[in-house]
Amino acid sequence: MRLPGISKKHVFYELLEKQAQLAVDAAKEFQALANDFSNLTPYAVRIKEIETEADHITHELANRIDTTFVTPLDKEDLHALSSELDDVTDCIEACTGRMSLYELKQVRPDLGGLAMLLLQITEATREAVKALRDKPNRDDIQELFIHIHQIENEHDALFRKALAALLNAPDADPITAIKWKEVYDRLEAAVDKCEDVANVIESVVVKYA
Repeated sequence: MRLPGISKKHVFYELLEKQAQLAVDAAKEFQALANDFSNLTPYAVRIKEIETEADHITHELANRIDTTFVTPLDKEDLHALSSELDDVTDCIEACTGRMSLYELKQVRPDLGGLAMLLLQITEATREAVKALRDKPNRDDIQELFIHIHQIENEHDALFRKALAALLNAPDADPITAIKWKEVYDRLEAAVDKCEDVANVIESVVVKYA
């Protein structure tokens, strides 16, 4: 079934853009959670709803790729982009899922900065995905790729600093430290997945130049 008002060719871009937007939506909820940690449960529920919607979009896109003879991009590129975008939202949901599962009560002081960078990189990734419609050349979009990589580097530095503060605190509770490390690891994975999306898009741009 074709989305109303959208050509068969543009359905693929539309679905990729929906995936990218859902990753942004999840990141926005995560940032709100980081600033309102006492209300963890409703944020976790909302992020789970976003993740479920993202899964539906991923499955729809996969079905369209597999049943369409001619696609606007190579099928393996479409599958790769869709998978990486879905993983971004999955990783964000995994963060809040672990927070709920482990019944974390006290927010870490560095979570807000990490969440802010997560939102920034998902927004930049969304812009890169949207740019695909116009078949840009590498020079047109290179600045956006650089921006995404810069955010990833900044997040990585803050992630390492957060881990050091968590694990090297003289009064650290080992169990709590293990719980938070899992959260941080999944947050870092979400950011890395955004960079992976950018790398796939860059490869596509070069291929079609």
